Amino acid sequence: MIPLRDEIPTRRTPVVNYLLITVNVLVFILEVAAGDSQEAMFNRYAMIPAHFTDGVSLGDIGTIFSSMFMHAGLLHIGGNMLYLWIFGDNVEDAMGHGKYLAFYLIGGVVASVTHILSDTSSTLPTVGASGAIAAVLGAYLVLYPYSRVHTAIPVGIFLPITVVPASVILGLWFVMQLFDGVLALGGADIGGVAVWAHVGGFIFGAVMAMPLASGRRVESTRTW
Repeated sequence: MIPLRDEIPTRRTPVVNYLLITVNVLVFILEVAAGDSQEAMFNRYAMIPAHFTDGVSLGDIGTIFSSMFMHAGLLHIGGNMLYLWIFGDNVEDAMGHGKYLAFYLIGGVVASVTHILSDTSSTLPTVGASGAIAAVLGAYLVLYPYSRVHTAIPVGIFLPITVVPASVILGLWFVMQLFDGVLALGGADIGGVAVWAHVGGFIFGAVMAMPLASGRRVESTRTW
């Protein structure tokens, strides 16, 4: 399933969400521009779990944040930014700008730590915003479970568009990540994807959604 848009308007401009998308895109442009130096860039700024098992340095900690804004390819950043564009604005609307920024960054840290703990010996460079975005998805599911999400569902060579509740599309997404995570225990990441980072980020977002949105009116424009 490919989400395309939801039907919940925001009451304020999601400036932080726009900023996060912009930074991710700019960093990706820098990666592409690096050309043959891209591998060295990844080795320096990507997060490598094995580096956290002994003698952690400030540089290692810094890679948790730098890796959050790096991507391995056009499809990688395209998919991540699509999800952030659709679901991030409403979460920011519910939390407020400052709390949303802190939530996003801490969610990314939680996701990274979960990934490190899932495979402490991995020497594979890890990049991507999906851990932090998973936190956004978890929060959206809790705050807007009945939101109507226009979704493309591949059926053979066809791509019909239907409306699916957020609870279905995001709930299914989480179950798939958890299933893949269990399969990956004790082995390599499924398809090179740090699925436990997704699981950790999503759970963090779901748990912190209501406390951070406390005192703000959260509503869905449609119910099922």
